[in-house]
Formats: sequence, C-alpha cells, structure tokens
Amino acid sequence: MIRLKEKFGYGFGDMSSSMFWKLFGAYLMIFYTDVFGISAAVVGTMFAITRIWDSFFDPIVGIVADRTETRWGKFRPYLLFLAIPFALMGMLTFFTPPLESTGKVIYAFVTYTLMMMVYSAINVPYASLLGVMSPHPADRNTLATYRMTFAYIGSFIALLLFMPLVNTFTEWRGSIHMLGFLTDSQFGWFMAVLVISVACCLLFWGCFALTRERVKPIHQEQASLLTDLKDLLHNGPWWILLGAGVSSLLFNSIRDGATVYYFKYFVNESSFGNVTVVGIPFVLSGLYLAVGQAANILGVVLAAPVSNKIGKRKTFMLAMLIATILSVVFYGFGRHQLPLVFVFQVLISICSGSIFPLLWSMYADCADYSELKTGNRATGLIFSSSSMSQKFGWAIGTAVTGWMLAAFGFQANGVQNEATINGIKMFLSILPAVGALMSLVFIYFYPLSEQRMKKIAQQLEERRAVG
Repeated sequence: MIRLKEKFGYGFGDMSSSMFWKLFGAYLMIFYTDVFGISAAVVGTMFAITRIWDSFFDPIVGIVADRTETRWGKFRPYLLFLAIPFALMGMLTFFTPPLESTGKVIYAFVTYTLMMMVYSAINVPYASLLGVMSPHPADRNTLATYRMTFAYIGSFIALLLFMPLVNTFTEWRGSIHMLGFLTDSQFGWFMAVLVISVACCLLFWGCFALTRERVKPIHQEQASLLTDLKDLLHNGPWWILLGAGVSSLLFNSIRDGATVYYFKYFVNESSFGNVTVVGIPFVLSGLYLAVGQAANILGVVLAAPVSNKIGKRKTFMLAMLIATILSVVFYGFGRHQLPLVFVFQVLISICSGSIFPLLWSMYADCADYSELKTGNRATGLIFSSSSMSQKFGWAIGTAVTGWMLAAFGFQANGVQNEATINGIKMFLSILPAVGALMSLVFIYFYPLSEQRMKKIAQQLEERRAVG
C-alpha cells in the first residue's frame, strides 16, 4: 500500500518538470522572437533539430538508468544529483547574452539543447520510477493520477504567476543594479525564471526524499542492450502508445505554443487591459493558460473513475473525439467572443487532462507485458519512450508553429496581415484537431485491456514468488 506522503512526493517530481515544460510550450517561442530577438523561422528550425535529437537521447538515458545500481535504487539518484543542473540550465535558456544576431542564435541552440538533455536525464528516471514503486495496476493508476494532478498544479502556478513576475521584475529593473546590459524586459524574464528554477530544484529533492523503489525484476542479472532493444521493438502495445503519445503532444504543443500569439495579435489583449484577481494583475493570455491547467486537473480527477468504469482505451478515445470536435468549432470564434473562448478552453483542457494519466499507466502495463513475454524487464527503456514521444510531439508541433508563422508573414511586435491572423487562429483550432484525431486512431488498436492486465499481474507475481 502506497502511503499518502509518498503519493505526494511522487507528484512533486512532475510538478517540477511541468513548470518548465509549460513555460517552454507557452512562452519560449515568443521569448525568442519578441524578447531575445531571433526570427520565427530560425526558432522553428532550432526546435525541430534540438527536440528531435533529444527525442533519441531519451532511450539512451533509459538504458543507462536501467543499469544503474545504488543504495538509493536505479532511478531516484538522478532526482538528487540533477536537480541543480536542471534549474541552472532553465535559467540560462531564458537569459539574453550581449551578442550579435549570429552569436544569439548559437547561444540559443547550445543552451536549449543542453536544457532538454538535462530535462531528459532527470525526467526519464522520474517517469520510470512509477514502474518500480508498486507492482499493482491499481496503485499505478493512483500514482499516475497524483503525478498528473501535481503536474497540472505546477503548470497552473507557473502559467498564472509567470507574466506577473516578469512584469514585476521589469518594473523593478531601475532599482536593481545588476546585469546592466539587459533591457528591462530581458531582465524581467530572466528573474522570473530564476524564481521558478529554485522552486523546481526543491520539488525534485522532495520527490527523492519521499519515494521508494520496491519492484525487482524476476531475473536479477541485467540483459544485454541488444536484448533490451529487440524486446522493445517487438512490443506491439509500445508502438501504439508511441504513436498516440506523439499525436497527443502534437495536439497540445500547437495550442500552447500559439496561445500568446493568439491573444497578443488576434484578440489584442492589451486593449482589454489587465484583469485583477486577489490584487494581482493578470493578462488575458496568462489567465487563459492558467484556466486550462485548472481544467486539466479536473480531467485528471475524472480519468480514474471513468476509466475504471469503461476502461482506459474507451476513455482515451472518447476524450480525444470530444476534443477534436470542440477544436474545430473553436476556429469560428471572433476576438470579442471571449466567454466562448474561455468556456471551450475549459472543455478542451478537461479532455486533454484526462488522457495523460491513462498514457502513463499504459506504459507501466507495457513494461509488465514485456516482462511476461520475454522474462526481461527494461522499465527505464520503456518509460523513456514516453518522454521520447513527448519530445518528438513537441518538436513537430513547435517547429510547425515557427515555420508556419514565418510562412504566414509574421513580423514580431508589428501589425499582422489577414493571412497571419487566420493562421494564428488555426493554431488553436484546426491543427490541434488533427493531432487529437490521430491519437484517437492509434489508441483504437491498443490491446491491453484491464482484464488482460489483471491476468498478467497475477502471472508475474507467481513467477516472482518462485524465482
């Protein structure tokens, strides 16, 4: 039985990861184009190159983690020792050096690539931890629910407070005499990320301290790398989840990456002014993103009871079908139909939030399926594929966003033409709908039902008792 404090501790890990993940998804592109000072086309290319490379780096991390043996376990040590590098690279990614345009491009490529590699090095072991904290599918569903709930809480906090932090530090720039080569805006962005970075480091340490590894493989000797890869490539359910994961992240990354552009250039949020909540001034885009994260949490909460009743596969398919339809309708909203914009953000985000705990639980099922089929357990390698699908989905989504912005004639901080505005509207509607529909098609073929997983878990327990 997993105790409550351990469930909270496991949630802390994704709370930390998600803070930066959402900042990357919602704000990094507009930071690079409107604050850092490089073109949207260059940013799109950079995202494609670095994230595709990083997608293939994830399995390497999984392979190394599977072969790690310490007194803290296989996966927990990475949370302890990489928390500080994770925070530092996040800060450097949002730092604007005093360089010319070519130097800035090189700096952005290097820091963002290193950041995503550190992200993989800490997040793949964290994800793999789910597979060894408990052998019971019900516990894993619960842990996945706590993970995603805390992830969305972290995202909600980061997205809600980030722009107020940026604005506050920007206003304080005159009284803080440091990093004088930065503009007020560049200083505000860097200091806001510094605050987030400290919180992320502490959360990873909390995750390390409160969790434990319990599940041991049937065979204690480690299989060869070739065997691990061969087993993975013959794992049919894994291929299905890989496709569904890439498509789901494509759906999310396009929506998140274009949100600030949508509100800045289509809605023209500056004309509406700030919205004050509990004495804190928020911009519309920040509220929109934060409302989406709150709705994601509701989706996570609904996922467990709904999937327990109708199954994970059917729950996933229903959520993505609804998200597809709502996303298409979203395209027709005008800039003054903000109530509808926010209502549909809530509904789409509930659907989006419900699928990710299901995906994480399904990856744990894939590890059990592979162990029963082959006698070899490669938890880190299997879970690294989930991170790989995230990175690959984000790579495609953000690269497409950057390239299409350039193709539509986007000019940073200027008045956009009709084609550009129409394209920005598609980023929050038609294009995400394609990703949602693709994920539905993939998961339709997923074969590991709840009944089948109960039999697999029972057979594995019998083998562990014997061996």
